[in-house]
Amino acid sequence: MRCIKSLCLVILCCLMMPVALAESYTDKDTFPTEPVMNGDQRWRIGYFEGGEYTDYQKILIETVKGLMQKGWIEKVEVPDQEGEQTALFWQWLKSVDSKYIEFVADAHYNAQWHETQRDQMAEEIVSRLNHENDIDLMIAMGTWAGKALSNDRHSTSTMVLSASDPLAAGIIKSVDDSGFDHIHATLDPNRYERQVRVFHDIVNFRNLGVAYENSDNGRSYAALDVIEKLSKERGFNIARCYTQSDIKDTAKAEASVVNCFEKLAPKVDAIYVTVQGGITSNSIGKLVSIANKHRVPTFSQSGSEEVSKGLLLSLSQAGFRYVGEFHASTFAKVFNGALPNQLTQLFEEPPRMAVNLKTAEIVGFNPPLLLLGAADEVYREIPEE
Repeated sequence: MRCIKSLCLVILCCLMMPVALAESYTDKDTFPTEPVMNGDQRWRIGYFEGGEYTDYQKILIETVKGLMQKGWIEKVEVPDQEGEQTALFWQWLKSVDSKYIEFVADAHYNAQWHETQRDQMAEEIVSRLNHENDIDLMIAMGTWAGKALSNDRHSTSTMVLSASDPLAAGIIKSVDDSGFDHIHATLDPNRYERQVRVFHDIVNFRNLGVAYENSDNGRSYAALDVIEKLSKERGFNIARCYTQSDIKDTAKAEASVVNCFEKLAPKVDAIYVTVQGGITSNSIGKLVSIANKHRVPTFSQSGSEEVSKGLLLSLSQAGFRYVGEFHASTFAKVFNGALPNQLTQLFEEPPRMAVNLKTAEIVGFNPPLLLLGAADEVYREIPEE
């Protein structure tokens, strides 16, 4: 009975909180989203990422699909993508017909998680924006790129996507003010708090394992301030293990996370799987295997894609479709005359659960019917490594 009551509170909280918050923040003015040309030319879009990461590829694809739905790009079938890179998809965009926008072929930048290269690349981009004047909108994908371009050194409209917490990272000034007219960063200020609360209500863990890079960016990615706050409020302990994340050597980053899981799994009763460079399509199977071997429930910070690969729980993201549609609308409003800072930065996805029933069976977790009723993504298998 206690479990059922707790789950009722969780589900009601998840369903009601986003509605109340969404009503608190709206665009500062009304702007259309209908396709328009840039005079007699197309709007030219550039792209900058700190390095390859699976979410970046998925979010970019769903943003493009959102623009297709709104008529900015001809509707075509997006081909399946290999790996986690965005460069090949960017090149494919050259073949997509649009009389309104152009994804500039030589304006795709990837710093390969190399800090010096990132800084040099940022200088190159800023110089191009200021002197060549051939980019109308920059996509800054992730925290690294967002921090590099969110400043007053240029005035080109810049949309920061997929930053874990742009407010905590110092990319923007506040939820309703980026601090610069030309900067916009999509954020959900309560996303990670909702996740940890839901996870604790469902599993009631006493010792939570968290693996993350012990750097400003790493702590931001992991939402460590939220975890620490809730640990005091709810009385659970945090078992920490430090990884390497934002580095060029992906294999080394992956190995660091695997090593942390091997250290954490025997001594915790739950693991919060945080966003970082070492959690990839190559490493996720190993992490699932380690956690399941020790019968440790897991919760994916990233979303339901990792649940499909064997992690136990997450909040469903419907394949990033909703956030892609939000980005597409924001781009469209900018092309229709809005300053990025006139538009709401707050985005909260429809809150539903994702659960892997095969993993639940392995770790000995029996999902109540109420939990399954709140899930719109239910997986029954764990892919083979």
